[in-house]
Amino acid sequence: MKYIIAVIGLLVVFGMAYLASNNRKTIKIKPIILMVVIQIILSALLLNTALGLELIKVFAGIFVKLLEYAGAGVSFVFGGLANKGESPFFINVLLPIVFISVLIGILQYLKILPFIMKAIGLLLSKINGMGKLESYNAVASAMIGQSEVFITVKKQLGLLPANRLYTLCASAMSTVSMSIVGAYMTMIEPRYVVTALVLNLFGGFIVASIINPYTVNPEEDILEIQDAEDQSFFEMLGEYILDGFKVAVIVGAMLIGFVALMAAINNLFELIFGISFQEILGYIFAPFAFIMGIPFSEAVKAGGIMATKLVTNEFVAMMDLAKLAQTFSPRTLGIISVFLVSFANFSSIGIISGAVKSLNEKKGNVVAKFGLKLLYGATLVSVLSAVIVSIVL
Repeated sequence: MKYIIAVIGLLVVFGMAYLASNNRKTIKIKPIILMVVIQIILSALLLNTALGLELIKVFAGIFVKLLEYAGAGVSFVFGGLANKGESPFFINVLLPIVFISVLIGILQYLKILPFIMKAIGLLLSKINGMGKLESYNAVASAMIGQSEVFITVKKQLGLLPANRLYTLCASAMSTVSMSIVGAYMTMIEPRYVVTALVLNLFGGFIVASIINPYTVNPEEDILEIQDAEDQSFFEMLGEYILDGFKVAVIVGAMLIGFVALMAAINNLFELIFGISFQEILGYIFAPFAFIMGIPFSEAVKAGGIMATKLVTNEFVAMMDLAKLAQTFSPRTLGIISVFLVSFANFSSIGIISGAVKSLNEKKGNVVAKFGLKLLYGATLVSVLSAVIVSIVL
């Protein structure tokens, strides 16, 4: 039965992408089928084999150790602020982002990260049928972040047509940056975080190649990466430390605002209609939860969490999931967890368009115009990844 539902789910995702396509005649079927097969194989490898579980254990173990190192710094500055036995979200989940940001800066400075991003991007371009720039951008977004990635390709931004720009922005919204992966792993199972990272990378290409198909001519298939400013090692350290702290503070501020606003709206709806706003959203999103492989009995609650992620952000949704985790079956928990690992929400439209606009005002305005279509595509990527996982769980 689960395979039938999964096939229906795939057809729904592809159908919704097809309806939004801007050039249906140029859709390339072979790369799409190849990438779906790769997604299924990789998810089965990561979730259902001893080798995959060992790889995830190693990856998660690295982040656990990094979070321990980060904890030493956080404890030195903020130790004693929390009462014994308490675990403040800002201190334990968000502040370690600062240390992860520093490591990314060091890998950038030593030219290790650019080499990895170029190499993986080149390999992906052979599979997805898209350009080198698009492939590099998807990998770089997952490594350094959805806004920072555009700085590395700013030489080409002004030369890109709207269709290629859409693919770049869709990749940035569909993935998550490595600096906050550790934070996710403290909230949901690491194996689902790792699986989602891999699936979303291919899912972004699949959905973009249906919604926004095009062919890159060989003479236009150029990748020019902007080198970082010439800084001393310690100048770089200071910059990445501050950048990491800014991310932690911004995420914290957004959580304060969104959680408080959601509580107020829920209370208002309960007073007027006798049902919370999230419950209403749950019923609206329940059909999507069902095609992702979630049983009817759990679909409404799951749909509410999915909707919360869309209208607020993934952190708020992960916090809600943690509260309801005991009410879900392990399979449902895995499917929802994979869905939540992406930047597909309304606030990301502003972040991405703002990042592009700061580098090229004209192109930033172009991104703002297709912002809703961008969110539509990135959300389909999350649904696709969840459907793929439902096949192997």
